[in-house]
Amino acid sequence: MPARGNAAPSRPHDLLATLRRLLAYMSHARWLMLAVAVLVTVAGLASLLGTYMIKPIVNAVGAGDAGALVRGVALTAVIYAVGVASAAGYTQTMVRAAQRVVLDIRRDLFAHIERLPLSFFDRARAGDVMSYFTNDVDTVSEALNNSFANLVQAAVQIVGTLVLLLVLDWRLTLVTVACDAAIALYVRFSGSRSARFFSRQQAELGGLDGYVEEMISGQKVVKVFNHEEANLERFRDLNDRLRAAGTSAQAYASTMVPVTVCVGYVNYAIVCVLGALLAVQGLTDVGSLASYLVFVRQAAAPLNQFTQQGNFLLTALAGAERIFSVMGEEPEVDEGEVRLVRADDVEAARSAAGAAGWAWVICGEHVPLQGDVRFYDVDFGYEEGQTVLEGLSLYAKPGQKIAFVGSTGAGKTTITNLINRFYEVRSGVITYDGIDVRDIEKASLRRSLGIVLQDTHLFAGTIADNIRFGKLDATDDEVRAAARVANADGFISRLPRGYDTPVVADGANLSQGQRQLLAIARAAVADPPVLILDEATSSIDTRTEALIQRGMDALMAGRTVFVIAHRLSTVRNADAIMVLECGRIVERGTHEELLAQRGEYWQLWTGAKELD
Repeated sequence: MPARGNAAPSRPHDLLATLRRLLAYMSHARWLMLAVAVLVTVAGLASLLGTYMIKPIVNAVGAGDAGALVRGVALTAVIYAVGVASAAGYTQTMVRAAQRVVLDIRRDLFAHIERLPLSFFDRARAGDVMSYFTNDVDTVSEALNNSFANLVQAAVQIVGTLVLLLVLDWRLTLVTVACDAAIALYVRFSGSRSARFFSRQQAELGGLDGYVEEMISGQKVVKVFNHEEANLERFRDLNDRLRAAGTSAQAYASTMVPVTVCVGYVNYAIVCVLGALLAVQGLTDVGSLASYLVFVRQAAAPLNQFTQQGNFLLTALAGAERIFSVMGEEPEVDEGEVRLVRADDVEAARSAAGAAGWAWVICGEHVPLQGDVRFYDVDFGYEEGQTVLEGLSLYAKPGQKIAFVGSTGAGKTTITNLINRFYEVRSGVITYDGIDVRDIEKASLRRSLGIVLQDTHLFAGTIADNIRFGKLDATDDEVRAAARVANADGFISRLPRGYDTPVVADGANLSQGQRQLLAIARAAVADPPVLILDEATSSIDTRTEALIQRGMDALMAGRTVFVIAHRLSTVRNADAIMVLECGRIVERGTHEELLAQRGEYWQLWTGAKELD
């Protein structure tokens, strides 16, 4: 299998493409976003006009015009009231819009991950995948909630301030424009460098989350082998790399505000001196100068806000890039058109029903499912240049029990992975009732296969919920019947809440054998035409194994069954036993036939050789 690693990109590839895709998601809430933009613009203009009103108010005071003063103050109060109402409106609207956008991103991300092939999960750690839904989506959410409205408002105020400064005094504005240009150049310089580190910071955070998740879930193994100190050392290394990336990102980003403030103060000082000289010479009025100085003093605020929100935006784009990189992964290819139906589902299928009442729908015709599986000269490897199966050919006739034995890495589990198309063959053909499996819809193909894996996984919910996972619409009676087939009903009934007993932490409140019994019951309730048992009884003691063997025989009756087992006692009654070594079948036959050959299987049976 391929080695696991961090699937996240280490640095940004195309921030503009990421921004365009994020804007496409924002268009899902276009009317809300439009309302926010309008309200933010109104609030920004109100702030600008309120400051501009200093000019007529000061001039009215200087002229001793009480009427003009009252009118100016009243108009200013109305302007600020409209601004406050608009600000209250856009903050509430932005919350709804941001949550709508994040909802769509999470939905599409989860839906896409559900469609990805197993090869993606072979190289991506669970903790890193979780980081996409938590850290990365949260950065996008925070940016939408905090940055979008502030950026629009800052842009409105910057443009509006520049226009009003030109109206008040174009000569002084030349100085302000020169200072603002210097600020813009530095922001561009600093932003381009911090963007790389923000992306790296998100990637390092995902790697750290993946490591923590892996170590926490494996604490029992960690403690058994006294690996705490080694884990701590590895964590310190990952944590230090995250610190370095975060420091580099913030080091550049944090200089934007001080530089903006410093240049703003210089600008203000110069304008004060030049404005005073113009006023003394009668080239401008006191009201205009007063209003102008307030604008210049306030001009640094939207610039500061713009640079601060730019930092949030860079972090959000780094998180969004990671999200969209996963959403850019190629989903499973499913070109199949052959569907599977139950005899109960389609009236026409009843007369054509095969194994367990199932039928294939081929070009509108219903063909009975038999359970005939065949491999023709199949080659396969998980990675380029690696070969796991080579020239493999085998068949399983309907109702046969086929067993695979061999050392670890011989290719036993790989065969079953290819049957259900978890992976695609490099060459050769696999047929199911004479149909190339690539021509069968994956959902239909996998619905026809019941699988019990060596590593069981239980979900949050009750015992009944976990059994019902094999058939979501199963009745309580069907759940109990499946449990009886797997001989799980006995221990379930002895639990305090029976079938309603909650399953916690992937079944930590159950023994390994009990978890395996539930996995068998889950397969039983699905009632599949073909059954795959991958070390299904490996964690069950000999006594329990004997108890469930009768139930397993009942479950396997009339079905094609593939069994992978280390315990040879579980496969002696198989119709055919295949011994694999290095991806090839070196022996095949019944238990008696293989013993008579006194070959590889005979050595395993007699203990002359052990499975590794």
